[in-house]
Amino acid sequence: MAVVVFAASLSVAFNAHAQKFEQIAKTPQLGWNSWNTFACDVNEQMIREMADAMVSSGMKAAGYEYINIDDCWHGERDKNGFIQVDKKHFPSGMKALADYVHSKGLKLGIYSDAGNTTCAGRPGSRGHEYQDALTYASWGIDYVKYDWCDTQDINPKSAYATMRDAIHKAGRPMLFSICEWGDNKPWEWAQNVGHSWRTTGDIYPCWSCEHNHGSWSSFGVLPILDKQAGLRKYAGPGHWNDMDMMEVGNGMSEDEDRAHFSLWAIMASPLIAGNDLRTMSEATKKILTNKDMLAINQDKLGIQAMKWIDEGDIEIYVKPLEKGDYAVLFLNRADTSMNYSLDWNFHYLKDDISKHEIFFDKKKFTWRDIWNGGKGSTAEKLNLTMAAHSVAVLRLTPQ
Repeated sequence: MAVVVFAASLSVAFNAHAQKFEQIAKTPQLGWNSWNTFACDVNEQMIREMADAMVSSGMKAAGYEYINIDDCWHGERDKNGFIQVDKKHFPSGMKALADYVHSKGLKLGIYSDAGNTTCAGRPGSRGHEYQDALTYASWGIDYVKYDWCDTQDINPKSAYATMRDAIHKAGRPMLFSICEWGDNKPWEWAQNVGHSWRTTGDIYPCWSCEHNHGSWSSFGVLPILDKQAGLRKYAGPGHWNDMDMMEVGNGMSEDEDRAHFSLWAIMASPLIAGNDLRTMSEATKKILTNKDMLAINQDKLGIQAMKWIDEGDIEIYVKPLEKGDYAVLFLNRADTSMNYSLDWNFHYLKDDISKHEIFFDKKKFTWRDIWNGGKGSTAEKLNLTMAAHSVAVLRLTPQ
């Protein structure tokens, strides 16, 4: 019982230095998560193989670092209330698995829930926050995704602050990923609580669908994109709007995958792959490891893109970058191919949030096409032919 008393004393003491680890996620986190492909079918061998694949595929070299186990790794709590792993699927234990992932130069993430049970019915962390954080620290965990199932009559601000404080008190820096689906507007209160927060319900691998599950819905690429309106002012280094784990390689077309990845990148969302890294196609690998697109996402200014021009089926997003560069994304939402022309000289850009401003008739840029390799200048009219459900992304550099 002494351990339980110790954990309880930690919960009393946290008020003195309640904070998150500030040195984490200065750029959006890059990694992989098990849920989108495997759901509850998780085990230590698969996780080891996924870490191997992150290295062999070139994803680690491109900047990805987190291997995250989602729901269903849990066993029962012991007689003192400390969570155990499911010994059938994780017979070596979580510490051994973390050591293996670390040996690959990667980091290991884990999942829990603010309620009594997780979304899959496993033990949640309610009432055990300090015990769980101590356990995660002892295992060598680097990332905690914290869900919001079974949370009736729980205050989200308090619940997430409690786990934040528990993680900090445990003493091991862990990225804290808030996953309450945007129900309680976490962007308004979570900047000092977590390193990222979900802005919507779960993603689904489709372009523009919504799947109603009765009490909740899952969303395709465009519905999630549209739900980001008005949120960009809340994002920045160490606190990101999370558009959910990616579905690249999980059944959409190559154009849709490329658009999905590009939109998440330019919107400064965490980029957490959700496919099977062991069996992905060359096309999927090239999308996930596009270093120019990743550089846009990882730009140190940490500015989320703004929608600059909206012409219905065609939308243009702009993200200011370091050293005076800009990323410009052209999105074709339509179900058919579209031609689009932009005379830069007739346009003016002003971002009231980041205080960036461009008079294109006075300031010229060279541009490079991130996906197709073309080059040009804003001194000349831009003409694009865009396939259905596709994007074109240009990186502008001052002349």
